[in-house]
Amino acid sequence: MTGPLLDADRWRRLLRTRATDPYAVKRAYATRTQPERVLSPRGTLFLVAADHPARGALAAGANTMAMADRRSLLARLVEALEHPDVDGVLGSPDIVEELLLLGALEGKVVIGSMNRGGLDGATWTMDDRFTGYDAAGIADCGLQGGKMLLRIDDTDPSTAGTIEACAQAVSELAVCGLMAMIEPLPYHRDDDGTLRLRKDAPALARAIAVGSALGSTSAHTWLKMPSCDDPVTVFGATTLPCVVLGGVPSLDPAKDLESWGAALNQPVVRGLVVGRALLYPPDGDVRAAVDAAAKILSAAEAAA
Repeated sequence: MTGPLLDADRWRRLLRTRATDPYAVKRAYATRTQPERVLSPRGTLFLVAADHPARGALAAGANTMAMADRRSLLARLVEALEHPDVDGVLGSPDIVEELLLLGALEGKVVIGSMNRGGLDGATWTMDDRFTGYDAAGIADCGLQGGKMLLRIDDTDPSTAGTIEACAQAVSELAVCGLMAMIEPLPYHRDDDGTLRLRKDAPALARAIAVGSALGSTSAHTWLKMPSCDDPVTVFGATTLPCVVLGGVPSLDPAKDLESWGAALNQPVVRGLVVGRALLYPPDGDVRAAVDAAAKILSAAEAAA
């Protein structure tokens, strides 16, 4: 798989710092230039997602180990973050800290990924325990908010514990005045045990209703939702600000862009949070993939 790569000197400096200066991470958090606001001057939010490896999800396209190459992943993230329309990143602590040490997060919005315990493919995958950032850590590190995955399967008892944990995290983030970005996704298991995302309007609207009501206040809550065939019904289920998630990329990037564009035209939708579809495009051109997504977001904002 082609794509950008960190130069050898930059990569060696990062590895040396990791091995010899653990307090460099704390210094980088403390001295990072903060963004002036979460929303861009255009009133939108465009983040690159990079928390997949923490849940053991390493595949991108046909390459089942794409995101296992950390040097390549970081190079792709750095290139995406250099695009003027990309506002920041959503990531697990390890990736956020590596980007900090590379100097790639100055002035950027950073959303910390909180629950990654439901490992991809595990028998307990629906048990999405909190294993990453917590609200206190997000506040201490000067991040702009925390993201949590809420997969809802009415037949899986693990869902109840995740709902409760997410509600607590929403309340704790709100006390700190920080964004809680909830990703409420309805799932079901096929007869063969395969777990599948439901993208029908009733299931997605129901998930939005559940996610919107979590915690002691919704004042700081955002929702991260997939594009769908009936965005009017789905995004009409809330007044909360929403971002469109990229999800698993299809084999047709143009089709993905079209789908995101339909969702971005909804009044509550404020932006995009996309990972693999932009970081691992079929032609390896990360800059062009990011630019195409930025144009879709800009077109939706202009039409609003």
